[in-house]
Amino acid sequence: MKKRNVIIIGAAGRDFHNFNTFFRDNEAYNVAAFTAAQIPDIAGRKYPASLAGRLYPNGIPVYHQAELEELIKKYDVDECVFSYSDVSYDGVMGLGARVNAAGADFSMMGWKNTALKSTKPVIAVCATRTGCGKSQTSRRIIEVLMARGLKTIALRHPMPYGDLEAQKVQRFAEIGDLEKHKCTIEEMEEYEPHIVRGNVIYAGVDYEAILRAAENDPAGCDVILWDGGNNDFSFVQPDLMITVVDPHRPGHELAYYPGEVALRLADAVVINKIDSADFDDIQAVRKNIAFAAPNAVVVDAASTLSVTDHSLIKGKRVLVVEDGPTLTHGEMKIGAGTVAAHRFGAAELVDPRPFAVGKLAETFAAYPHIENLLPAMGYGEQQIKDLSATIDRTDCDAVVIATPIDLQRIIKINKPSTRVEYMLQEIGKPDLEEVLDDFIAKHVKK
Repeated sequence: MKKRNVIIIGAAGRDFHNFNTFFRDNEAYNVAAFTAAQIPDIAGRKYPASLAGRLYPNGIPVYHQAELEELIKKYDVDECVFSYSDVSYDGVMGLGARVNAAGADFSMMGWKNTALKSTKPVIAVCATRTGCGKSQTSRRIIEVLMARGLKTIALRHPMPYGDLEAQKVQRFAEIGDLEKHKCTIEEMEEYEPHIVRGNVIYAGVDYEAILRAAENDPAGCDVILWDGGNNDFSFVQPDLMITVVDPHRPGHELAYYPGEVALRLADAVVINKIDSADFDDIQAVRKNIAFAAPNAVVVDAASTLSVTDHSLIKGKRVLVVEDGPTLTHGEMKIGAGTVAAHRFGAAELVDPRPFAVGKLAETFAAYPHIENLLPAMGYGEQQIKDLSATIDRTDCDAVVIATPIDLQRIIKINKPSTRVEYMLQEIGKPDLEEVLDDFIAKHVKK
């Protein structure tokens, strides 16, 4: 039987996982190429032969998504598999139209053929959009589990933007591991908060190997926590699925892929940021949860802020630096830094666009909805240099840093600066402790 020629459309994450779990040793398919989107500077690479398996002794090339139609023709492609996350339904189906017009089938894979089965109880934390608050929810969950005496190993949704062979399985247990694995700012933002709280986190490329390593971690493992990325659904089949929604973007929970999948799979839904959202928007989100996940437990929560030195905000012209992906493909126009700047009386949020250089200037051009905020982009060394230069050039009194990591540990900031941190705080009942105690009673062996 003729093999079916396939292109996997991705962004260095779900695409590699779909390949590893379904296509790698599948004689019925030939994966001719990957395409790359969302993440800069990853096109032109190869998925290496050492990860691709026996059917791909030369590895698999990675091209830019813009070349898709040409690639369908070049490789006589039968099917394109859409494999990345946080994309509007218009965006997904626009891409599907391109694929169909070029003559190929367009498909998306579900969890049945891609979710790994763990030997440990699994909690998955996912979301309907980038920037809903998955990471702070994951941290809160781990605090509860640790208080119950349970050793939790976190698995983070992949961000393999460097040497894929070296990133096959990555373990992070101390801050020095971030440098050891040559992490980008985006990776550090996700891994560091776990490390400083004393729990181990894994990430990488091959999640079958990652999961098995985590289950047998030398620190011990009672529970696996899937700390999701963007709005993807879990790579590991969960015993408890917790999905975070954002009332600052009402309606998005039913309008983005695969965020609606994450909502429909939820056992519990956390409505985050209630403290800073409009009442009508919160109610709209509640209505959509009742429609898509009527049996889910709903937990109300606030994203509480702390500022190291609020005197640097009051009456000052401030440059607000926010989490990069939340502003870019998350399409947010505010973040924790913006909320803090307004609460503590900033005179002005300085527009960084006239001062942006290099890769940061390209980011503003690619995401024109970003206005008077600076995304902390750091996917590579040049982006980090351009971020530092942009901050230095910006005419402001102080810098408000609202990234999940201490940005001053990564770059030198030659201006007065203060850091904004944010935590999840449940409001009323039910809360996460109730949800987790029920999970423990059902799934964790004493």
